[in-house]
Amino acid sequence: MDDAGSGGGTRPARPPGVVSLGTVVGVPVHVRPSWFVVAAVIAVLVAPRIELAAPGLGNLAYVAGAAFAVLLYLSVLLHEVSHAVAAKAFGMRVLSIELHFLGGATAIESEATTARREAAIAVVGPLTSLLVAAVGWAVTPIAPDGVLLLTVQMLTGANLVIGVLNLLPGLPLDGGRVLQAAVWGATGRPLTGSVVAAWGGRILAVLVIGYPLLLTRTSDVELQVVDVALAAVVAAFLWQGASHALTVARFKSRFPALQARTLARRALGVPQELPLGEAVRRAQEREAGGLVVLATDGRPVGIVDERAVQATPAERRPWMRAGALARTLEPGLLLPADLIGEALVEAMRQTPANEYVLMEPDGTVYGVLTTSDVQAAVHTTPGARG
Repeated sequence: MDDAGSGGGTRPARPPGVVSLGTVVGVPVHVRPSWFVVAAVIAVLVAPRIELAAPGLGNLAYVAGAAFAVLLYLSVLLHEVSHAVAAKAFGMRVLSIELHFLGGATAIESEATTARREAAIAVVGPLTSLLVAAVGWAVTPIAPDGVLLLTVQMLTGANLVIGVLNLLPGLPLDGGRVLQAAVWGATGRPLTGSVVAAWGGRILAVLVIGYPLLLTRTSDVELQVVDVALAAVVAAFLWQGASHALTVARFKSRFPALQARTLARRALGVPQELPLGEAVRRAQEREAGGLVVLATDGRPVGIVDERAVQATPAERRPWMRAGALARTLEPGLLLPADLIGEALVEAMRQTPANEYVLMEPDGTVYGVLTTSDVQAAVHTTPGARG
């Protein structure tokens, strides 16, 4: 299964136990430990077929099975690389490609800005898998009998299944992202597309879990434990991914209500050399919720970390400069006071911090915006429906 996901933040640290394979098209490639488990399972399941195609291999059939598992996941990697190439073609930053026991995932830093881009990035993966299957089908008639022919046939079939399944209209599959883009393009509302595609994923999960039972009732096929287990795993993957998409959509539906001005605290500008105790006293006296350190020309150059102030004992504050607890105001910490909605969230995501200084168009300080206040507003604002 594939998930060409987009997300936020800087490049995530490689989780413990994850193996790095280097980079492809400039994107780090990681392998989850679960892949080694499924590779071993594939080797065991494929070995008997390899033994039939080339009798006498003995234990080497399991080695050949492991080699097939590697080739299969190389085709999955090609699927993911196509997502990465498409995203990079649109100027988007790709954080990583990860292979796991159900396939792979491509992490993209930001979201597509148009429905067409979303659809293009999503659909290129399944089309790549189908192209690999087409190449395998074309090569099959000229492949030598034995292990090589069997390998080509199995890779062809596997990529055909991967391509078709990933075109199914439900998140977190690529087809779900295509459906999301289609609804987005038709309605002009990307969140509506996410909700529709997420429910499509939940419906697919129910159909998958019920498929083995339906098959036994409509045919003479005997139900195997492995069939039920595989269906349960795939259904759980689909349900979890779809539920996550619904949660994210509900969360984002609250963004339009966020306004930097209304969430900002009054800020007090203080000289860098002013004792912290005096700065806090002045802020309390004027009911200011933030301290901004000013240069001699009155220009804001730092913002005092609220958490650092709270962690400083009262008896030490008279002997500490306010500027000592200030974070230098990088460009990303100076935000326009008129930011609203997703633009505000995106600006904060680009430069994570506890506080930000809101600036008026004329360059004067409007106030201080804290991340905790924005988070509280997101969790208390009723979400829009649809």
